[in-house]
Amino acid sequence: MPFRLNLTLGLALVSLVILGAVFAPLLTAHDPILDADLMNSEMPPSWDHWFGTDSQGRDVFSRVLYGARVSLTIGIVAQAINSTIGIALGLSAGYWGGWWDDVVNGLTNLMLAIPSLVFALAIMAVLGPGVVSLLIALGLTNWSWSCRITRSAVMSLKTQGYVQAARTLGYGDIRIMLTQLLPNIVGPVLVMATLGIGEAVLAEAALSFLGLGIRPPAPSWGNMLTDAREAIRSVPWATIFPGLAVFVTVLGFNLLGDGVRDWLDPRMQVRA
Repeated sequence: MPFRLNLTLGLALVSLVILGAVFAPLLTAHDPILDADLMNSEMPPSWDHWFGTDSQGRDVFSRVLYGARVSLTIGIVAQAINSTIGIALGLSAGYWGGWWDDVVNGLTNLMLAIPSLVFALAIMAVLGPGVVSLLIALGLTNWSWSCRITRSAVMSLKTQGYVQAARTLGYGDIRIMLTQLLPNIVGPVLVMATLGIGEAVLAEAALSFLGLGIRPPAPSWGNMLTDAREAIRSVPWATIFPGLAVFVTVLGFNLLGDGVRDWLDPRMQVRA
């Protein structure tokens, strides 16, 4: 069925990228930074250099693998920050309502009105390039959808009988939100988090491409594309393989998110 295909293919692609990042030292004998050999620069793909070499003689394959570590770490940590902010605001706004709900709603609408990449660019311009700045920028710019979905789910669940029973038993508001409401909205939150990792990986690549992300010579798919753009005609492999890595990773997380969403949907289970 389509949702099984999405789930399987997405899981396979994401697993491939993760395994490549984890086992990078075993998959390549070349150091992504130190093994620069100008005598072998701009070499096409070969048995010794599977993805060829760049303009500084560094092995593109090793830099793609080690770049996966950077991109996945940034993507996962940034999305964890986004999800934490969005869930906390959505839970509290949906449960308490009132003026706090109005404040969170207004802040959410404001964030949705500003393109996330533009907001991240503004933060990076103030903080400067670097891993910490990148995490702050990406972690503060994409929480609004998680907040909105969480809030909507909580507003429909807080009137259920089990919530009223917990309140009767003397549960406090925080305990009710964490033990009664949060476990019942894990599904949609998990889907948003999975899709958000792909978006964060793409945003990290874009910011690094613009020179506001990971600083060279540390390998990052974005700064690899920056280094290779001037020689894209003569050394196309130095651009193609980092670009493919971004494409495969984002596609994998998108398919995985779609597959998880359909898998958690009872209607899709009935069709299957």
